[in-house]
Amino acid sequence: MKRSGTADLPLHYGKVPPWLYERMSILGLSIIEVILMDYDKDEVLRRLADPFWFQSFGAVLGMDWHSSGITTSVMGALKRSINPNSQTLGIYICGGKGKFSKDTPLELMQIADKTGLNGNELVKASKLSAKVDNTAIHDGYQLYLHNFILADNGNWSVVQQGMHESDGTARRYHWHSEKIVSFVEEPHTGINGISRGEILNLTDDKAKQTRKGILDISHTDSIKIMSDFSRLILPAHHDVQASDVDLKRLGALLYVTREQQPQNFEDLLLLEGVGPRTMQSLALVSEVIHGTPARFTDPARFSFAHGGKDGHPFPVPTQIYDESIDILKKGIEKSKLGNSDKLKTLNKLHQIVTATEKDFTPNFDIQEVIEEERQTSWKYGGKTVFGDAQKPSNPKPIQLSLF
Repeated sequence: MKRSGTADLPLHYGKVPPWLYERMSILGLSIIEVILMDYDKDEVLRRLADPFWFQSFGAVLGMDWHSSGITTSVMGALKRSINPNSQTLGIYICGGKGKFSKDTPLELMQIADKTGLNGNELVKASKLSAKVDNTAIHDGYQLYLHNFILADNGNWSVVQQGMHESDGTARRYHWHSEKIVSFVEEPHTGINGISRGEILNLTDDKAKQTRKGILDISHTDSIKIMSDFSRLILPAHHDVQASDVDLKRLGALLYVTREQQPQNFEDLLLLEGVGPRTMQSLALVSEVIHGTPARFTDPARFSFAHGGKDGHPFPVPTQIYDESIDILKKGIEKSKLGNSDKLKTLNKLHQIVTATEKDFTPNFDIQEVIEEERQTSWKYGGKTVFGDAQKPSNPKPIQLSLF
């Protein structure tokens, strides 16, 4: 197994409001269900072990695109919605933030009793992944969250997060059993974090002699891991800026969903009657489900699906959010009955946007897009942690052109 990646994030405090947490749980479960239907359990684990995908997933769910709170909130929402359906889905989520992280060994043993998996080995994997990130990586971050995501085939991923007390930043660590050969030699699939110059990394291959002298957490020989891990570093600014987004991808998305109509594309006829704003959200939800890893290098772009709870880039349009949930849930229900046409249509929407990107030249101001979203947010039930979006008394005229 191997740590798959890390992410460095500005530290955010505060709770997710109930109106958002409920929606995150439902939409998060629906997205995981579609990935399971169209791919498999191991693909769910691979996605969760990718720091770029994870951040994009959290942004689509309406969390602030660069906040440390994405980790806690997304994993909490998934645990809440997935675990009651674990026997059907074959996916279990253990652990959590603070005291809940200490429940992981007991939860794993209980799951092992149900599934016949080796509980002792799973507990060992959980403890060692936490030990490495808390002790073997001397980067100044102390873990306060540990989630162990387990499939009933025995494969797993870990998502855990540490806090740097001196500067108010967080670092998220991702692990994936598929890529790990040794816990003590370059085990991560990715790290999300801010550079702090030289750190003492006892899992680095070059630290083998040092590690032997001061750390003994594995009886197996260390083996060099060939694959690289991903590292996501997010900026301190809260607002979404042009530098945070792939403008060609965002522009193509807006062009297809706003300038075109479903009837223009034979593959999208099942979405006829769906408004342009909902199409915009569905296209980003579909990309989270079907996009290749290279498409998640700009997590901020995915906040253009359902905004952010703090109002960045704009308030959460709850009516649009609910339409996204409704369309996805109906597609899942029909697929279970043998009719997968609607889910296939969502995939086609993603493919059309991707194809449009090839010849698209971005020539628009992203701040105008954001301002338009903010001015119209009240129409779609816009909400933030500060309250409901209000109709602007003197709206600014906006002539948004995507050509």
